[in-house]
Amino acid sequence: MTGWVGDVGGTAEGNTYFREVLYTGKDMQLVVISLRPGEEIGIESHDRVEQFVRVEQGHARVAMGPAKDKITETRDLERGSGVVVPADVWHNVVNTGDGELKLFTIYAPPEHPHGTVHKTKADAESD
Repeated sequence: MTGWVGDVGGTAEGNTYFREVLYTGKDMQLVVISLRPGEEIGIESHDRVEQFVRVEQGHARVAMGPAKDKITETRDLERGSGVVVPADVWHNVVNTGDGELKLFTIYAPPEHPHGTVHKTKADAESD
């Protein structure tokens, strides 16, 4: 694949998988994520990886902090909201709405192997 062209918002809204990698380049990666009501990505940090997250559908809460047990900032997000997560910052995204949360995220550099598809969060955790 030489690149990715498409309606990223529409692709995110139509996604039914927990995580699907759409594109992986040398320096960045485009991924869509779908969370059921109450579901969360899970507290994590990415060593040397920065991340941009944009909500396309639903309501979310993002939490960030310098350590897994030291979350210092939380923000509510809705359609059109975005957040930049610096490298090495602990963070979590939780679906706080009644419907599915649809988002896309850009990792720089890539975080997941090219072509990764996790149909459910359990699939992602076992991978």
